[in-house]
Parts: sequence; C-alpha cells; structure tokens
Amino acid sequence: MSTNPNDDLHADLAAAVLAREAAQQPSWPDEQALVAAVAEIAAYPPLVFAGECDVMRTRMAAAARGDAFVLMGGDCAETFRSATANNIRDRIKTVLQMAAVLTYGASVPVVKVGRMAGQYAKPRSSNTETRAGQTLPAYRGDMVNDFAFEPAARTPDPQRLVRAYHHSAATLNLVRAFTMGGFADLRHVHDWNKGFVSSAANVRYERLARDIDKAMRFMAACGADFDAMRATEFFSAHEALVLDYERPLTRIDSRTGLAYDTSAHFVWVGERTRELDGAHVDFLARVRNPIGVKLSPKADLDDVARLVERLDPTREPGRLTIITRMGAERVRAALPALVERVQAEGATVTWVCDPMHGNTFESTGGYKTRKFDDIVEEVHGFFDVHRALGTVPGGLHVELTGNDVTECIGGAHKILDTDLEKRYETVCDPRLNHQQSLELAFLVAEMLSADVPA
Repeated sequence: MSTNPNDDLHADLAAAVLAREAAQQPSWPDEQALVAAVAEIAAYPPLVFAGECDVMRTRMAAAARGDAFVLMGGDCAETFRSATANNIRDRIKTVLQMAAVLTYGASVPVVKVGRMAGQYAKPRSSNTETRAGQTLPAYRGDMVNDFAFEPAARTPDPQRLVRAYHHSAATLNLVRAFTMGGFADLRHVHDWNKGFVSSAANVRYERLARDIDKAMRFMAACGADFDAMRATEFFSAHEALVLDYERPLTRIDSRTGLAYDTSAHFVWVGERTRELDGAHVDFLARVRNPIGVKLSPKADLDDVARLVERLDPTREPGRLTIITRMGAERVRAALPALVERVQAEGATVTWVCDPMHGNTFESTGGYKTRKFDDIVEEVHGFFDVHRALGTVPGGLHVELTGNDVTECIGGAHKILDTDLEKRYETVCDPRLNHQQSLELAFLVAEMLSADVPA
C-alpha cells in the first residue's frame, strides 16, 4: 500500500471506473499515452482547495433556504483558443453585471459561479460524425480532440487532458485576480459596462449603476467600511464528464481525510451520465464537493429518489443541487411531480433552472439555436411551480458569453434566423450574448422581487 493517500485514492477510483459503465468517454487510441497524461495531472497542484468547496457548500445551502440566489453562467464548451484575457474578463464582467442586477433589484445575495476553467468536454449523441461521405470521431471538446473536421484533429489525444489543466489553471488565476484584486469592487460598477456594444439592457444597467453609486456615497457618508466590498466570491463549475481528468485531480484533504475533486468547486453529472449504477454517479458520491444532477422530463421519479439517496444520504443542505432542464412547453407540467418527490425524500436540495438545454432547435438556416422568449418562459414556469408548491427557486444556470455573438434568436435587439450566420462562434450549443444575458438578469430580478416581502 502506498504511503501517499492520494495514490491509494486514485487506485480505488480507477478500479471503480473499470467496475462500472462509464458513459460518454473518449476512445483513447494509445493506452500508454493516457497513463502518462493521467500521472502527469496527478502530480500537479490542485486547481481549487477543499476549504473553498466547503464555503461554497454553505452558500448553496443558503440558496436552498431562499437566503441567496445562485447564478451559474459561462461557455457551453470552452476552447483553448478562447481562453484569452479579454474573453475571460468579459465573461466575468457579464456575470458580475447580472449579479449586481439580481442583488440590487431583488435584495438577495448572489452566489456567483462560472461555467469556466474546466468546461472543456461535451457529451455527444453519436460517437462519430459524417460529412461528405467521410466519417470521423465526434468532437468531444478540446479536452479530447479538436473541432476541425480532419482525421488527425479528431483523433482523441490524452495530452489534451494536460493542456486542459494548464488552461484551467491560467483561467482560474485570472478569475482570482479580477475578483479578489479590486476589479469586482462595487464602487467600480460602471466599469463593468465599458467595452460592450450599447443596448437597451446596457442603458438600463447604467441607470442601476448610478443608483448603486448613490447608495455607496450615502454609506460612505455614514462611515461605512468598504474593505469587504473590494473582493467577491466567485466559484468555478463544470460537468464532471471525462473521468480520466477528474480522477487524478481528486485529492485527500489533509484536514479532514475526505476526498475532494479539486478540478472545480462544483461539479455535476448530466442527463446522459446520471445512471444510478454508472461510473459518474459513483464518482460524485465519493467526493465532498457540492454537486449537481441535471434532470429533464425523461427522469423517472423512482430513479430520482435513488439518486438523492446515493448522492445525499445524510440530507445535508448545500450538498446536492438539482438543475432542471424541462423546456418552456413542459416545465409547468413536468416539474411539480419532480419537486414533490424530492421533497418526500426529505432532501433540502438547491433547485436551479437551466432554461437553455430544453429549448434547442435547428433554425431554417441549419443552425442549432434557441429562442430568447422560450428561455424566459421556462424561467417563468420554474418560478411559478415553486411558488405554487411553496418551495424555493434557488438559481439560474445559463450558457452565455461576454461577446456580441448571434447564436440565440430574439432579445431586445431582435436577432433573427437570418442573423445567426453573422457571428455564430460556438463549437457546440448556442449561447446568450452579453446583451441577452443582461436582459435576462433584469427579468429574473423582477421574478425574484415578487417573492420579497414588501
């Protein structure tokens, strides 16, 4: 037996993966190259720390009680080439702006979570893709292979796991610099609006920023201490999909002797990897992080009850988040029974709405897209169901970018089907652009404020 507890942990995790079905995993062509890449990652420092994960768990518990609101936002699929300072900064600015709108408009603390620094892998409906008679492996994210439709690019390469680690480390370094070094100071609330294309949402945000300024000046006149406002908590999250990446980054905390997945503060399993007896659920059950499960209307209620028991056996608030992706047309019909069943299991979960994945369709021009109105309608349905049941709508999970892309139809600028080709930049699912994200924040703030006592 090894003297290093992490070596024993990694051996146990590897054995567990082999003993169970692991869905959506790459077909690595070179086993020795994979072993070398996994060992290299295992020797690197953790990307996040156990104590930070514990703090986030308390914040998620507050959201489960209705004492906070979770905002998860970021890229559908991060790419290595997009991990630039400007792109990272603009994503952070967008989330900070949305959080300011939610906090000021609804008088609720916001738990800020970035779908970033690890969202380099995506599940696929098919293992292969065929174009013009040529069949190649499907693109599974930059952690696995390249988007270019060429044999060499599409061949899974384990060294991409190592590259994903380094890009995640660089991203987290910049995130921490922005959020802890004064950039996130509320006294700079106007600066977060600079550099973006002017829109109705930005104009409305600027009015809100002036109100915040006025409140800050009043507080300063009263002798308030602003040191606590110089920084903000910002947590990282991604889907724990490629187990050959998550496994070597799982470490034993020296304080508690418990295992944490140090690739991110929060990790989740998706609709395609939440099999009760599968390797992904087994992995999440073994780590101490706050964790999530995405559920669609396809979820069997008995299976959901078993998932709750497997992942949250002690019924600990903040441990388990259920991210619902129902679709605008089905949310009001499908969500109530799910909420009621989880309530019956005695679990205090954090309910988060993903209004993106249930509303995807192909445009007449052949682009995968979403309608902004459908996204808003699903959020409305999510709030309506929880209000009717007396439960807590705890958060929002959206795919967004700080860039001025044209990937989702609608919004105040009325992006049309014919506009999608102008700046359709995603390598996977369509994202809300900065203006649409800010517009959504104002609408959600109104929904939240309706629940705040006068």
